[in-house]
Amino acid sequence: MKLKHLCSSVFICGCLAFCLNAGAAITATDAWVRGTVPAQKTTGAFLTLESSEDAKLVAVSTPAAKSAEIHESQQTQGMMQMHAVEAVPLPAGKRVELKPGGFHVMLVDLAKPLGEGDSVPLTLTIESKDGKRTKVDVSASVRPLGR
Repeated sequence: MKLKHLCSSVFICGCLAFCLNAGAAITATDAWVRGTVPAQKTTGAFLTLESSEDAKLVAVSTPAAKSAEIHESQQTQGMMQMHAVEAVPLPAGKRVELKPGGFHVMLVDLAKPLGEGDSVPLTLTIESKDGKRTKVDVSASVRPLGR
């Protein structure tokens, strides 16, 4: 339970830093990463974002992987396909869920396997409608495979 409170504090600190720098409030909740098996080199990261002003998520980075890419999964001609996208729109006042089967973050070339109880730091780059970019730090808990 203490870990959840610590993660909430990290979210709040990141959000306050963003509010002071850009004037928009960004709320990041329920950040998690899917756990991996020993030889697995990629996994997904998921969270819910809400912005007080129109903005967009334009990049994600983490020390847990060589790269982090914003992706979208879509059903096309009866097949699920995934592709990288340049940004995820964050309309003012709307919750945007990055989740399996939709927008999500792919962590590519993981530094080590990720197991339940681990925590993955993510740095989100948010771009306001006037082009200003701000970083928001989030701590994502690792959930076991199958959840």
